Amino acid sequence: MEPVKLEDLQNSAGSEVGVSPWREVTQRMIDLFADATDDHQFIHCDPERAARETPFGGTIAHGFLTLSLLSTMTYETLPPLAGGGMAINQGFDSIRFITPVKTGARIRTRFTIAEVKVRPSGWVHVNYDVTIEIENIVKPALTARWLTVIAPKEPPA
Repeated sequence: MEPVKLEDLQNSAGSEVGVSPWREVTQRMIDLFADATDDHQFIHCDPERAARETPFGGTIAHGFLTLSLLSTMTYETLPPLAGGGMAINQGFDSIRFITPVKTGARIRTRFTIAEVKVRPSGWVHVNYDVTIEIENIVKPALTARWLTVIAPKEPPA
């Protein structure tokens, strides 16, 4: 992927700039996330009980698992900033979990640039409006305003 120039990034504010490839959310992925976070609630980890006792027909992904997949979907989708160094997750202004992601579903992310600001230090703040879609489902899994910063490779002169 060719790096994007800062001017082009700034001119993209308000525009959709990428759609990630589809990614399957598997039970193994959910179980590993449960182990990492110590959240083994049955709606995530017990397919038989979740099929019996929930309206979902089986297990669903943790909302935070779905959210955490933004990082990898970003690297798969968005070009790096020309002259930029490391990118850092700065947090979220808003996150809304709208539709549960059922085990075996495929998700993807739509990225829209909400705002680009360049600090005197050369750090670039890029805020994205993101929507994680679920294949063949009308309502998204989540929507969020994601705040990121990119450090310059070289400090300004």
